[in-house]
Amino acid sequence: MIGGAKNAAVAVIPAAVLCGGVCRVENVPKISDVTTMLEILRDIGAQVRLLDSTTIEIDPRMIRDVTPPYELARRIRASYYLMGAMLGRFGRAHVAMPGGCDLGVRPIDQHIKGFESLGATVELQGGYVCATRSEGRLKGAPIYLDMASVGATINIMLAAVLAEGTTVIENAAKEPHIVDLANFLNSMGADVKGAGTDIIKIKGRQAIGGGTYAIIPDQIEAGTYMAAVAAAGGDVMIRNVIPKHLDCVSAKLIEMGAEVEEFDDSVRVRSDGRLRKTNVKTMNYPGFPTDLQPQMAACLCLANGTSMITENISDNRYRYVDELKRMGARITVDGKVAVIEGVKALSGAPVRVCDLRAGAAMVIAALAGQGETQIECVHYIERGYEDIVGKLRGLGADIRSRDLPDAADMPLAL
Repeated sequence: MIGGAKNAAVAVIPAAVLCGGVCRVENVPKISDVTTMLEILRDIGAQVRLLDSTTIEIDPRMIRDVTPPYELARRIRASYYLMGAMLGRFGRAHVAMPGGCDLGVRPIDQHIKGFESLGATVELQGGYVCATRSEGRLKGAPIYLDMASVGATINIMLAAVLAEGTTVIENAAKEPHIVDLANFLNSMGADVKGAGTDIIKIKGRQAIGGGTYAIIPDQIEAGTYMAAVAAAGGDVMIRNVIPKHLDCVSAKLIEMGAEVEEFDDSVRVRSDGRLRKTNVKTMNYPGFPTDLQPQMAACLCLANGTSMITENISDNRYRYVDELKRMGARITVDGKVAVIEGVKALSGAPVRVCDLRAGAAMVIAALAGQGETQIECVHYIERGYEDIVGKLRGLGADIRSRDLPDAADMPLAL
């Protein structure tokens, strides 16, 4: 069973800051990034209640502080969505430069361009982004993004919801979690049209209210388990998904020799673990997502022949390669391109996670490999995968969490 989408949840939760009433959010994933975001909201004055394991209630009406705690904001990149939300509601925001996984240079210049187009003044001071509007409400404006940035699209949407007039974002990103955020905002009374296309129009409101909303399933979590089945072999029904969001993943796995069958809200993946080579190029949605590139690389390490991956989104996505090499992978990286020569088998080895999706790739390689693999720094994995150990054990994997004396992190053993 797939949980709620991480990338949608960490945008919807800050969006609650804009609301004038209580927001009930369902299908929230139980991951550390969500925990951190809720901790930030509590710290700035919101009342947050956990109604059950996947449902939260946020009352943002008592928020007064526009400076989230520096250390909490630094933990996750999605904390920068508080810039747009606070600027939109309060006319000012004072948020630490974001952290999260180190995936190379990911500037916020397009965010700043959007805020300034809406009438805000933005400065960088002592590790903080300080955005203020001079007087009155922000003013709607046409904004053309130099690149289809997911983060900038979301932040401008948040800032524009309560602006005066109409904002038009051209060359907007089209990812499913942008559509989900728009649906959340509209359910609270906003007027956002065109999400999922490259032109988004936001008619500013004086205020929006509260309500109930359920987050979409996580396409990246689903794609990760699909890749794991393809690499390790098996026959698995993956439930609570939107198959359309997985089209690019399904197509590649079928091309590699796996069988993928779609149903209304599930996909079935069958594989004997013998895969064919293929080439993968990451692109903005609906292209192949960069967040599934490392997992696909783990599969291709065992494919018959030589495959090629071209990474067009993130600058530093290949840091996991050296860890897979410890397990016997044959990978050569030249700039944006990784050439993977398939091997007959990978062997267990101690490896260290360097970011969230790299951790998922190492889990897949360990499941498909021979012998035991010990994976350290699994806190990265916990940022985006809900109960990955329990779910894999439910599928028959020999995986467990284990404490090591004097270790800074709890490793996984497979």
